[in-house]
Amino acid sequence: MKLITAIIREEKLDDVRQALIDAEIERITVSRVSGHGQQLEIEVQRGKKVIPNLIPRVQIVIACNDDYADVTINAILRTAKTGLHGSVGDGKIFIQDLPECIRIRTGERGGKAI
Repeated sequence: MKLITAIIREEKLDDVRQALIDAEIERITVSRVSGHGQQLEIEVQRGKKVIPNLIPRVQIVIACNDDYADVTINAILRTAKTGLHGSVGDGKIFIQDLPECIRIRTGERGGKAI
C-alpha cells in the first residue's frame, strides 16, 4: 500500500480531482495548506520589497493499493502541470509506504480497508 500526498495549485484541484475520478480513484482527502518552495514572489509595498512568507496551495492525500499507485501519480502529473512544460510552483508529489490501514467501522485491515 502507498500513501500519496500531492501539493498542487488551488486552481488545478478540479482538474486533478476529475482525472482521479476518471482513473477510478475516488477516495481522497483534500486540505487547504500554505507554504513555499523555489518560487519567491517579491512584492513592492510602500516602496519596500516584501517577500510573502506563505503561498496558498491544496494538499491531496490518497491511500491506495500498490496496483493503483502509478495510475494515481500519472493522473496527478498529467493535470497539475501548468502549461505544456509546467512552471515553478506547480507542486510536488510525495510517495510513502503505508504499512497498515484499518477501517474503524468494520475493523478490516490492509488493502481491503482502503
